[in-house]
Amino acid sequence: MTQFDKRNISMMTDLYELTMANGYFLNGNENDRVAFDVFYRRNPDGGGFAIFAGLEQVVELIEGLHFDDEDIDYLRSLGLFDERFLAFLKDFRFTGDVYAFREGSIIYPNEPILTIVAPLAQSQLIETALLTIINHQSLIATKANRIVRAAQGRAISDMGARRAHNLDAAVYGARAAYIGGVANTATVLAGKQFGIPVVGTMAHSWVMFYENEYDAFCRYADIYGSKSVFLVDTYNTLESGVPTAIRVAHEVLHPRGERLLGIRIDSGDMAYLSKKARRMLDDAGMQDCRILGSNSLDEFTISSMLTQGGCIDSFGVGERLITSYSDAMFGAVYKLVAVERDGHFVPKIKLSENIGKITNPGLKSVYRIYSEEGQAVADLLTCRDETPDLSVPYTYISPDKPWQQRQFRHCTAKPLQQLVISNGQRTMTAPSLNEIRSYVRHQLDTEIWKEEQRFNNPHAHYLDMSPAYYQLKMNLMQACKI
Repeated sequence: MTQFDKRNISMMTDLYELTMANGYFLNGNENDRVAFDVFYRRNPDGGGFAIFAGLEQVVELIEGLHFDDEDIDYLRSLGLFDERFLAFLKDFRFTGDVYAFREGSIIYPNEPILTIVAPLAQSQLIETALLTIINHQSLIATKANRIVRAAQGRAISDMGARRAHNLDAAVYGARAAYIGGVANTATVLAGKQFGIPVVGTMAHSWVMFYENEYDAFCRYADIYGSKSVFLVDTYNTLESGVPTAIRVAHEVLHPRGERLLGIRIDSGDMAYLSKKARRMLDDAGMQDCRILGSNSLDEFTISSMLTQGGCIDSFGVGERLITSYSDAMFGAVYKLVAVERDGHFVPKIKLSENIGKITNPGLKSVYRIYSEEGQAVADLLTCRDETPDLSVPYTYISPDKPWQQRQFRHCTAKPLQQLVISNGQRTMTAPSLNEIRSYVRHQLDTEIWKEEQRFNNPHAHYLDMSPAYYQLKMNLMQACKI
């Protein structure tokens, strides 16, 4: 057996999910209906928001949940599980409901981006895989968007596969990066699987294999013509690489009626080198030749280069994108918020000495509140059966300053959760990756305050509560005191 054999992703779970499910089964609680929320507590890199990614893979995971005979045999070998529970797993399917934000939504801490309402054992068994998907893709999509915004309209290429944390991280990281705004990827499998445009130039090994740069560039140009991008920093960028690229363009490409697409600089002071290279190319009549920069880039190095006048037309970004190098954890969690008793969902709350870890209990709705100008001014939590009436001034509670009387005036509200799985069956039509990517761009261009998009000290987006929901939470906190 190799790592490339078919895997049953239903087995991607922590052992304690299975031991708890076994316990629920033996206690006769496996079919009790419960609700779990997925939310996260802070934005990566100290940013003003995050991007929700991975929903389609969550839906695919839930649709395909099952346990094969070999899975049951393995679990039996652990000596932990009752045979009746193993028989239950053999016929296991998900029959619950899933409510979620639209994939590509701009999201904020402590709001339920996804809610599971399902039998207890089913809800428990999907936790680990679900969080793995959402945590990874949301992290990479958020990081990618920071880098894209730093580039100020210049294209960003994902070139990080070889630095990713294994094969799946490279492929699904490329998907998430594309959602975040990256223009293309060097990862061929991601291109094939998701329809992401693929790009590539050459490695230093191509240049080093031949006797000299001139021979290497000539051979590449012979094959790829006007699609050629020459890597010019193998030996000396300004003394050898760029002059040789210009020579080959003039001697090989131009006589064929073709143009050199670009050069790539992968080391050194790229702000300085790119300015010098741009002048050399322009002086040679190659104003259309583009300069690509790569080498351990992120939003901060790109911003710095452009501030210094760097003449780079596009960027290839590797490990600091595909691993979210500066903040490599998203931190979404999966918490029980309600248990059905006699046909009614009873809210549950987790208390903590750390205020930030106190959960928002119960089944609830979350709305995005928009000003008359269409700007998203806040998000609002309400009880599930509430519909906020914003046709009149609407009083709300700020959890940070509950003593203040505040109102939304001349605003509109949009519900953010939608039913994506009902009784175990998909209800949503999967949007294309380009539609998800465009949705991200639309929100940032038209709805989300520019002040929230700052890299440093961004404006904090408010998560407010209806008076009824705030009182529900306070009552539970009081009732739980011991």
